[in-house]
Amino acid sequence: MAGHGADEHPHGADRLCEAGDRVYSRAVRRGRLPRREAERVPCLMELALLHPDPDDMDWLVPTSPQEVMTRLLRGMYDEVRASQRRVGSAVAAFEWYAGLGRQVPAPGGASEGPAIRVLDGLARIQAAMDEATQACTTEVLTVQPGGIRREAELSEGLHRAMALRGRGVRMRDLYTHVARHGHGLLSYLELMGGAVEARTLDEVIERLILFDRTVAFIPANAERTMALELRHPALVEYLGTVFERLWRLAIPLTAPLPDTGIEGISHREQSIAALLAEGHQDAVIAERLGISVRTCRAHIARLSETLGAASRTQLGVRIAQTGLDGARPPVVIPPGRGSPTAR
Repeated sequence: MAGHGADEHPHGADRLCEAGDRVYSRAVRRGRLPRREAERVPCLMELALLHPDPDDMDWLVPTSPQEVMTRLLRGMYDEVRASQRRVGSAVAAFEWYAGLGRQVPAPGGASEGPAIRVLDGLARIQAAMDEATQACTTEVLTVQPGGIRREAELSEGLHRAMALRGRGVRMRDLYTHVARHGHGLLSYLELMGGAVEARTLDEVIERLILFDRTVAFIPANAERTMALELRHPALVEYLGTVFERLWRLAIPLTAPLPDTGIEGISHREQSIAALLAEGHQDAVIAERLGISVRTCRAHIARLSETLGAASRTQLGVRIAQTGLDGARPPVVIPPGRGSPTAR
């Protein structure tokens, strides 16, 4: 019976099958039920949700929902504790292996650091960046997501940028299109002169800083209070290739964004339409484009108005009809022939 039940009902008490849900609910409402009514849901007995009535073995009584919830919470707590122990063990093992790595001399007698180094804390990140800046001689590649760059962010790395400029290092920066609207970025580029070239895309990858194609820095957590310093040649080469491909797709900051071909729809709204067509939620779209959720929803509202859509479902249809989903070049159907742009 136990084996059969496991095959027919492979679940736990946290996700009952439809039949089990129905029978258990009936048992709770009635206080007990005949054993024959539970024969087709052996999972309830296996999970101890039903048990024999000591006064009459032909009947089954339910375990109270409160007890089941307590049992589930206890199980979740045990799982969390076990996960914490596994994470602790993994961290300890990582530190041990990292310590061994520092004892192995680099090939050819070079004095390079470890292939991957975890930088915990802004002070350590800044120190490592300053060290890489001092050693840099040819180029710096950066990817800067997040929309408009704040003055404080630009000022934070200004001393490094000026030092690089003084040594004739070439710098190339990738931003999202939203960054074009920031006065701080324009002032920064004017200050740097021809030492920095900037381009923009609808969306970019997470932050990346690459020095001389030998060392790269990427975030290690969402708050960016931890970073990874990468010196493994294969990893650094891969990140450099990713940057170059994005760079070829990007639009120079000095050039205007291409027209969408549809009156009343901006380039940003075209990007939002394409992400909506992929099924992304507003918050995800806002994060990927470097704008606030409120701004994103304002653009979606304008899209709906321009395309004559009364609901999100209808908006999706209109996006596909006009080609804003990226499946084909945008087209505008002449007004009067079912055009989504017709008022």
